[in-house]
Amino acid sequence: MSHWIIAPIVLPALLAPFIVLAARYHIGIQRALSLAGVVALVALAFGLAWQASDGTITLYQLGDWAAPFGIVLVADALSTLMVLLTSLLAFCVLLYAIGSGWDARGRHFHALFQFQLMGIIGAFLTGDLFNLFVFFEVLLIASYGLMIHAGGNARMRAGVQYVLFNLIGSTLFLFALGAIYAETGTLNMADLARRVALIGPDETVGIRVAAVLLLLVFAIKAALVPLHFWLPSSYAEAPAPVAALFAIMTKVGAYAIIRVYTLIFPPALAATQGLHDLWLLPAALVSVAIGMAGVLAAKTLDRLVAFAVIGSMGMVMVTISLFTPEGIAAALYYIVHSTLAGAALFLIADLVRTGRGSLELTAQPPMAGAALSAALFFVGAIAMAGLPPLSGFLGKLLVLNASFSAPQAVWIWAVVLVSSLVGILGFARAGSLLFWKAKSLPPQEGETANAAPHPLAYVAAGGLIALLVGHTAFAGQIHGHTSKIAAQLFDPAPYMHSVLDTAGKLSTPQEGH
Repeated sequence: MSHWIIAPIVLPALLAPFIVLAARYHIGIQRALSLAGVVALVALAFGLAWQASDGTITLYQLGDWAAPFGIVLVADALSTLMVLLTSLLAFCVLLYAIGSGWDARGRHFHALFQFQLMGIIGAFLTGDLFNLFVFFEVLLIASYGLMIHAGGNARMRAGVQYVLFNLIGSTLFLFALGAIYAETGTLNMADLARRVALIGPDETVGIRVAAVLLLLVFAIKAALVPLHFWLPSSYAEAPAPVAALFAIMTKVGAYAIIRVYTLIFPPALAATQGLHDLWLLPAALVSVAIGMAGVLAAKTLDRLVAFAVIGSMGMVMVTISLFTPEGIAAALYYIVHSTLAGAALFLIADLVRTGRGSLELTAQPPMAGAALSAALFFVGAIAMAGLPPLSGFLGKLLVLNASFSAPQAVWIWAVVLVSSLVGILGFARAGSLLFWKAKSLPPQEGETANAAPHPLAYVAAGGLIALLVGHTAFAGQIHGHTSKIAAQLFDPAPYMHSVLDTAGKLSTPQEGH
């Protein structure tokens, strides 16, 4: 049993109350502690990802109670990839919050930030459905506080909407867990995978209801149409670093669908056949179309980015809904891309707000720091719209290639290609109004110029852009790794053996890894 698995959860869990109790009135100490914690988290995430890169599945049993009776954490290639992505994102976002001063505009930003990381990372590492619910609630409670950080009526209204939608999701999650436990007597994922496979064809009603409820819950978390209404206002009104961190929140829903519907309810399971292609794929295609239409119609830059996140989540769910190794590999590559691109654009939008004083997509006089902000926006827009040569283009090629032999390939290709064109037009329109047309307008008489953003804010946004460039440069190696992850997911026997049969020992690497 490796104790390193619990370290990424325990570290922010201990750091958050310490910040509240010992440094609540000293923003400098809060910043130092929070930044040191995130740096340590990045190091831990790299170590866990390296350990899992050869197919090794590592188990941690809380209280040394063996599964299925005890709570377990499981670090495999999928969960460690998501933990690493979260930690890298958190580092850049925290740098921006410090550089821009967002963390000083309200109380307890850093404590809530650490609790948020605890919830997100716990959701990725848990091997138990009930504890997935618990970590969902931890990250949601922290996100409620971060959502209304610095106050304001508009932010408060968006926060209330955000809370209500997620409370509905939490209620459905509890119903689903009750139905699953009533049918199987367990909530451990590996144990569920074994027991669900043994349910007879005449006794599948309860488990089908539970599978549908879980799909609804995870679709709400992933902002899948028609369950996406909470996202545009919530993300647009949230403080910029909070919205950037929220870019990983929708991926928690995507991760949960991948984990649950490859391990517990795999495509070959007769009891839940039809959920993937009959319901998930059409909703994903509509999400892509709605998201890109919102990008074209948006009147402010923050809402444009929020709709781009919806469109990118639709793209992720299209490939997940295929439930093939090629589709999951493409989805994981695109998850990394869309998280980095969405977070970068939220930070760039705040740079524009700082230098311009407004996010309205109308021609206004030149803003402070326009050249560097324009360059960052240009790269971020290319990535999110899916233009070559960045990872968005490569990700969409992987999506199209994975769907080539699917029965719905014509619909997938048509929606992806047309929506990509619409997205390009939307980002081109925004960039033209924000930066190009501004050059021809003289400053308003008597108008005071806005201050240029802090250099550290540019470093943070540029760091995310650099990660996007790296994601493009090493696309072959990264896609090779995601292909190995997909192969591991579609061969769940080693996962179940590691959790249920090895008493906490490391499993041997899978053949071929």
